[in-house]
Amino acid sequence: MPNIEEKSQVVSEIKEKFQQASSVVLADYRGLTVAQVTQLRTQLRQAGVEYKVLKNTLVRRAADEIGVEGLESYLKGPTALAFSADPVAPAKILMEFVKVNKLKTFKIKAGVLEGKVIGAEGVKALAELPSREVLLAMVLRGMQAPLAGMANVLQGPIRKMGYALEEVRKLKAAQ
Repeated sequence: MPNIEEKSQVVSEIKEKFQQASSVVLADYRGLTVAQVTQLRTQLRQAGVEYKVLKNTLVRRAADEIGVEGLESYLKGPTALAFSADPVAPAKILMEFVKVNKLKTFKIKAGVLEGKVIGAEGVKALAELPSREVLLAMVLRGMQAPLAGMANVLQGPIRKMGYALEEVRKLKAAQ
């Protein structure tokens, strides 16, 4: 059994992870095979997400010390935590993993986004957000639409003049 100094060191490491991460996702990992856990860890590691199984009491203590409130009710039973600097990555990867493997027992418990606790539904909504590139493309399209519309409006009279000149040319060629 670890002594108090070792536990306090683990708590300080957990606090540091919480403070460095933009998002943390808590999951109940029951029912996973070793192969599935290995596959999940690989996917998370490739995205820069740190996946840890930690003692609930130590996580609770670390969360209390840094001021994260409302996490206690989710720290029951086996809990794995996914820490990431990217706010969306752990939610997306875990939700995709559940869908692909058709897991019934693996459940998302909650998440911590920028120091605020969100429930499982909030994590699911976070996972459904489009990627950063898609969001930037949507903003750019929104900014570009009025300019394209204005260009079409300004080209209208010139286009009509071109049609009229073409009709005059056809009439003269027919005579």
